[in-house]
Parts: sequence; structure tokens; C-alpha cells
Amino acid sequence: MITRRRWFRWPGQHRRLLAWTGGILALLLVAGAAGGYAVLRHLNGNIPQADVHGLLGRQPPDAHPQAENILVIGSDSRAGVPGAAAEGLTTDRSDTMMVIHIPASRQWAEVMSVPRDSWVPIPACTMGNGASSAPVDFKINQSFAIGNLHGNKTAMGAACTIKTVEQDTGIYIDHFIVIDFDGFKGMVAALGGVEECNPVAITDPNSKITLSAGSHLLTPDQALAYVRARYGLGDGSDLERIGRQQAFMTSLISRARSELYNPLAMYRFLDAATRSVTIDSQLGGVRGLYDLEQSLHGIPPGKITMFTLPTAPRSTVVPGDTANVVWTPASKQVFASLRDDVLVSPSLLAATQPAATPGRGGPPAASPSPSGPSAGPSATPAPSATSSPGPGTHRTANQSICVG
Repeated sequence: MITRRRWFRWPGQHRRLLAWTGGILALLLVAGAAGGYAVLRHLNGNIPQADVHGLLGRQPPDAHPQAENILVIGSDSRAGVPGAAAEGLTTDRSDTMMVIHIPASRQWAEVMSVPRDSWVPIPACTMGNGASSAPVDFKINQSFAIGNLHGNKTAMGAACTIKTVEQDTGIYIDHFIVIDFDGFKGMVAALGGVEECNPVAITDPNSKITLSAGSHLLTPDQALAYVRARYGLGDGSDLERIGRQQAFMTSLISRARSELYNPLAMYRFLDAATRSVTIDSQLGGVRGLYDLEQSLHGIPPGKITMFTLPTAPRSTVVPGDTANVVWTPASKQVFASLRDDVLVSPSLLAATQPAATPGRGGPPAASPSPSGPSAGPSATPAPSATSSPGPGTHRTANQSICVG
């Protein structure tokens, strides 16, 4: 697997970076163009807001208070998913996790995708019933499910995820945005479908999607299945799914922009979009999201990057685990750059890292001797080719996923 940093160059449209984060900030730019005070007031009322600072405990130092780190969590319901109960994930889990770093200078920005199969220490968290969970070593997306236990409250899951990310990376998190995957079906419906192109046929019985090779206009149900799909595509890794989700979300935002002059479609789209997110109260609702987007407006084209956190197979430290990944020594240097408000060195992300081969029979049992996030080799072999986009693949919303 190659986790490579690349510069984005979008003529006149460099703000499309925001689509990579689930499109939420871009949607607010659209909202500003689409409606007046009444519309914005309605959209603001759609967005649940929560103050989770009292649930985070001791946070890392905020050495650069003018910079901002925003944790974006893609929430996916586990109801009816095979194996969810056995895994202990009967609540929502986070299938997508990104940290947006906006520097104090506002001269550049970075988005770090965190593989959900990262094996890390998860601290004790307050659950939905007010009780505290026990610390555990597990996949990082379990942190969202733990917080949601005994109440399935999104804010509790966000708090546990923030606490985990802060503890394991040392990065101070200023804000969070939780995006409900189930909710974006309404967004797709409002747009009359969203285009997708897959280079090979897709059959994933877990997500219940079957597509022939080529371009498709996905229905709402197909779109949700596509972003969930994993085992029927490419090598089945979460790292490849990150790339497909990114490509789909850019396509979603591109289609939304094409409907700017269709007031009914825009209203339905924004209504569904704002019903699909939960944010921290300090961010400030629709106005805060819009102001945040505007702060990114002046960043020069080519100064916005996205990368996936370097990882190595957990099988290098726990031979029986072929499903999960661990963070590498390069990861610590990436975290230090974000903490210090400096650009991540391209050399950290140009190193070759192999992707873990996913287990097809569900997750492995927890190791009796847990490995922390810093475990893993510093040197790894060359990658193998895959048939779908890896985490180092970057495309604009106008580019087809079928094109190399």
C-alpha cells in the first residue's frame, strides 16, 4: 500500500477538498447560495449540537489555539448487519474517520484519514447510561460504539472517539462532525441519484449490492450499499474502501453543485444533509460551519492535501490477525507535525506500506498481549496492484473512478 501525499489542483474549485470530509462544509457554501434567513434557520434547527468537553477528561495541550483540528466521523448503523452482535457492535459504529487540520496561518490545510481497522488502546469512556467502560485494546472504530452503548447517543460515541484519538495521537481536537450514513440516502434521493463508476463488477452479499463494470446512476439504497461495501471489491481492505468513499462523496457534491439553480432539489438536499449531522455546540451550527468554510476560502490552490495515516499489518506483531492494522513509527511523526502546526513531510507518506489482508470470517479474537498503536515495522515490502482506488489515490469530482 502506498500512502502518498499529493497536491490537489482544482482550477477555481479547490474548495472541493471539503467533499472528501463528507461534504458537510461544502454543503454550507451551497446553503448560503440557496436560501435566505428562513431557510438557514430551518437548516440550523435540523442539526443536533452537543457539548462533550465534560466527557473528555484531561486533554492534550493546545499549543496552537489559532489552528483547528476537526474530527469527522462517519456513523453507520449496525442494526441487522451479520456478525455485529458477536463483535459487540450492536450500536452505531464509525466506518469513516478523518482529522481536518486547518493551520493558524490559513495558508494550507490537510486531511488525515484514519483506517477504522487501526488497532489501538481505547480508554475508559462514559457510556449512554452514565457508567464508565473498561479500557480495552481494539479497532479504533469500536470507540464510537462503546460511547453509544446503553443509549446509542451519538454525542457519547463522539466523545469516546475524541478521547481515544487525543490519547493515542496527542492531537488536541477542537471540534467534531458526525455524519449519519443512513441519513444521506435522502441527499441522494433529492438529487435523483449519484453517478458512480467501477472498473470491475461488484458483488458484495454483506452490503447487498451487485453492479456490472462501468458507470451507474445509483439509487439511494444502492448508494448506501456502495459506501458500505468492502468484501466484494478489490482486496477487501478498509483502506481501499476509504478511497471509494472519497470518490463517491466528491461525485455527490459535484451533482449537488449542478442543481444549484433547482430550488426544490436544493432545499430537499440540504434538509436531508443537515438532518444527517451532529456537531459540537462550540462550532456554532450552520453559521459556524459556514464561517469555517469561509476561513478555508482563501487557501491557495495546490495547498490542500489529503493522505491516509501510514499503517502496517497487525499480523507483523500478532501473527493470527490478518484483518487489522497498526500504526507505524512514521505515524508518530505525522502526529507531531499536526500538533506542531507544520506541514507533514512528504517523505513520511511516500514510504511503501502493505495493506492487511482482511479476514473474511469476522474479526479476530483480542490478543492476550495487546499491541499499542506504535507497534509495527519501520521497513516494509513493495505493494501489490489492486483493482480499485487505494488510499493514495486523489481525484477531483469531475474525474471518473474508472480512469487511472
